[in-house]
Amino acid sequence: MILTRYLTRELLPPLLAGTLLFTAILSFGYFFVSAQWLGGVPIGLVAKWLGYQIPDTLVKVFPMAVVLMVVVAFGRLASERELVAIQSGGISLARAARPVAVIAGGVALIAVWLSLWVAPRSNVEMRGLYWDALTKAGLTTLVGKQVDLGAGLSLYLGGYDPATHQLQGVRVERWEASNPKVGTLIFADGGTFENNTLRLTGYSIYTLDYAKIPALSQTDPAALGAAVQQVFTAVNLPDSPSAALELDTGLSRKQTLARYADAVGADAQGFPELITALTAPNQKAADRLEARRTLNRKLALPLGNLVLALAALPFALRFGRSLGVALGIALVIAVAYYLVFLVGITLSGSLPGLPELGIWLANIVFAALGLSLLRRA
Repeated sequence: MILTRYLTRELLPPLLAGTLLFTAILSFGYFFVSAQWLGGVPIGLVAKWLGYQIPDTLVKVFPMAVVLMVVVAFGRLASERELVAIQSGGISLARAARPVAVIAGGVALIAVWLSLWVAPRSNVEMRGLYWDALTKAGLTTLVGKQVDLGAGLSLYLGGYDPATHQLQGVRVERWEASNPKVGTLIFADGGTFENNTLRLTGYSIYTLDYAKIPALSQTDPAALGAAVQQVFTAVNLPDSPSAALELDTGLSRKQTLARYADAVGADAQGFPELITALTAPNQKAADRLEARRTLNRKLALPLGNLVLALAALPFALRFGRSLGVALGIALVIAVAYYLVFLVGITLSGSLPGLPELGIWLANIVFAALGLSLLRRA
């Protein structure tokens, strides 16, 4: 117990220092990249925006902090011959390293929780705050795009007024799942999109059966009216120009911004969404495959904390002689891990039958490397 407490006191300070250091560096990077949009923005909003990014940032920096923890702590113990004294007392290296496994395991569990439950929601809030409050561009970046709002709806915007949050030149489409040639088109002069409600004004609704359109060219002029009615199965025009139509969307306004406002969408899928995509009936095979890849990625990186603790230990025993060297070794190991991890993610796209092999490649490689080096240590 005394040894465990002593080793824990050695391990926690570099872990906390590394977490704070790497989080601060990444947060400064986010701030620097977006600095052009932050002029005149209240400091409280900027702090809130940065705060929303912390859960996702922690998932990324924990592996670096764990490596730093092991290299700094065990490097010092090795350089000052404390490990020799511990082993002279009949305590093996494996026994001395138990606190490393416990702490790395705890970090891994926290990272899994952040990755699957906290970060997806904070990412959505972060993107919504960025576009609506910081840049004040709102849905401007969606103008001219056809975006899927879920619930069978797709939206096209001809324009958007960020000052009033008013949509302009709106077109909404909904196609029947059982008959892809039957669709409902909604045209609207304007509207708003708040939460999960699309509210349209100056609208008209047309339901068409496109399969019947070719018959119009062969229809007798006297029967043309009936044939047109078979094409336009429903036409709905409001009684009043001020009438409003409300549609429930699958994606909220913030989720839509998170997915479509940037060239790279925010990582907004958590455990509930991924399990739904994997188990819900009538899901496309491509969507199920992407959900498998995403779920494994969100597990592999957090559990990489345990793998990296194992891989860093032999380097700590051999090279961790000073703080500067320890920091350098920690960065080299972490960067190498991330490179292999990214290569594995890329390869997983070429392995549709078993994408998990590519996604877990970095953990497999570094676990094998750590075990091999420990046998020689």
